[in-house]
Amino acid sequence: MQGFTPLSPPPRLLMGPGPINCYPRVLSAMATQLVGQYDPVMTGYMNETMALYRDVFNTKNQQTFLVDGTSRAGIEAVLVSAIEPGDKVLIPIFGRFGHLLAEIAERADAEVHTIEVPWGEVFTPEQIETAIKSVKPKLLATVQGDTSTTMLQPLADIGAICEAHDVLFYCDATASIGGNPLEVDAWKLDAVSVGLQKCLGGPSGSAPITLSDKFVKTVRTRHHVEAGIRDAHHQAATGPKIRSNYFDLPMIMDYWGDERLNHHTEAASMLYCARECARVHLEEGQQQVIARHKVAGDAMLAGIQAMGLAPFGDLRHKMYNVVGVYIPDDVEGEEVRETLLLRFNIEIGTSFGPLKGKIWRIGTMGYNAREDAVLHTLQSLETVLRMQGHHCPAGAGVEAALSVYTQAKNAVNKAGSANE
Repeated sequence: MQGFTPLSPPPRLLMGPGPINCYPRVLSAMATQLVGQYDPVMTGYMNETMALYRDVFNTKNQQTFLVDGTSRAGIEAVLVSAIEPGDKVLIPIFGRFGHLLAEIAERADAEVHTIEVPWGEVFTPEQIETAIKSVKPKLLATVQGDTSTTMLQPLADIGAICEAHDVLFYCDATASIGGNPLEVDAWKLDAVSVGLQKCLGGPSGSAPITLSDKFVKTVRTRHHVEAGIRDAHHQAATGPKIRSNYFDLPMIMDYWGDERLNHHTEAASMLYCARECARVHLEEGQQQVIARHKVAGDAMLAGIQAMGLAPFGDLRHKMYNVVGVYIPDDVEGEEVRETLLLRFNIEIGTSFGPLKGKIWRIGTMGYNAREDAVLHTLQSLETVLRMQGHHCPAGAGVEAALSVYTQAKNAVNKAGSANE
């Protein structure tokens, strides 16, 4: 068609808070030929994908599968399936995505209660337990890693608190999974939803989720008889109908289960993609992937600080995979981002809310959590800052990052020698 050329996007290095450049194997997987949704090959791939994500989530949950849609689809599926009108939901907000959870819960007619800390901080278990005792919610909904603030909420002690007070514990771990520890079973999480476009190294468009038996029992009580088609245990269900058909988790569970009851047509190319994201992650080794993200994040942070730039937030709780950087007073933040993008083909993130115009967000995620990407970004940022008239110690950022990588390699070699 005249005027419409084949796709040929520029070779951007995506070093923002996500999305990021995909692993090459993931891109190849998405080009795989389709088969029918009930073909035994396809249902076999579905079963493999469930098994792979149990390992990614560190869980034995049978109900571990994909919701077709972006990471927000997974969030909405969990919340609209669990919440009945008037249910109390407690949401600790420490960034933009806590507000998103609150909005979705409100649309499900929950009685939403929030607690907040300043952006750049996280909650203590004591703060959350105090709120749970006061509110007595059905569900605690939180975010593990919030890219708007670059902070990582500690979760290890919260599950036991929820269990003691008979509260369902849900977490959106989209920004953190794959680059930071996440132990679904050990931390007693009842529901977790994620996306592919951060540390898992894929595109947005599929939302892996995992559900505990307790959570499954809760949502199975919702009544969603579909013109007499659903089986007897659904017809005996009590409680109001789940308001969304597309995000009705019991129906999606039946589609992924042995019955294969029709609910939607699986997004096959995204399933191939999600399957390959998990394979790449697990083949490298989960601890090795997290360690790679930590080294890349440490190197980026060291480089930023060596350049005389100030990082944002409580660094004790910074995600491994993204850092917030205060924009120097003597430069135009958006002009720096535009020059990096259009002349150096590097994308870094802006921010919003109370941090709008105050910080950049620089990610080191998935395929881009590697030495050359970190060094290239630091060198290019130094050059652009100099172009804007900002003084930076020449080469200091790259040297500091190289030092972090050298120390990490020496530690690995020393550990290897000790094990011989």
